Amino acid sequence: MKFFKLSVVLLVSVVMFGCANTKVSSFNYTEFRQADPLSILVLPPINNTTEVLAPYSVMAQVIAPISEAGFYTLPVALVEQTFRNNGLTVANDIHALPKEKLHEIFGADTALYLDIHEYGTSYIIISSDTVVSISARLVDLKTGNVLWQKSATASSAETRSNNNSGGLIGMLVIAAVNQIVETVSDSGFNIAAISANRLLSKDSINGLLPGPRSREYVAPLAKSK
Repeated sequence: MKFFKLSVVLLVSVVMFGCANTKVSSFNYTEFRQADPLSILVLPPINNTTEVLAPYSVMAQVIAPISEAGFYTLPVALVEQTFRNNGLTVANDIHALPKEKLHEIFGADTALYLDIHEYGTSYIIISSDTVVSISARLVDLKTGNVLWQKSATASSAETRSNNNSGGLIGMLVIAAVNQIVETVSDSGFNIAAISANRLLSKDSINGLLPGPRSREYVAPLAKSK
């Protein structure tokens, strides 16, 4: 009996140890490290939603985490004006430009291609949530290689406590009120900040690597010699 109990304890310990050492799958940063980019050209995001404010809101939120990661970002206003002067005002057309042309015009090492998949407040029976979902690709403008890519989503439901004490009617009323408040106040702007940080922060899972301006930056072996 003692042997059986000991065996069970050992088995449980092995299982727990295995679970504790299970790592989250990581993005392969090999090409990112080899390219060792210094600057990032952030292109206007492609808006796959019906919310016209989505591109402006997302653009306003993505620059901070990129800069905090240690990369130089070209001034958004300057980039927008340059495209406008060349007759380019649609994000899809800008994304379709040849990589070498972007490098020639702006001199940036890389370009960040953004897509907005969800943005805004929706009412679903007994809940109302503001959701912002973004995906990004970092492309080497010299080689055309994709150095990094990721997607992230944030929702207002994450910061809201679930209180169902009012029953079904109470839940419906609360959902309706939340929808009105979040729509009028453009809650998407704040949720976009969470989504952008979750997407690009060097401290997030599979986020950007620390850039040359970061204290955490590690130069490639070929450059550190």
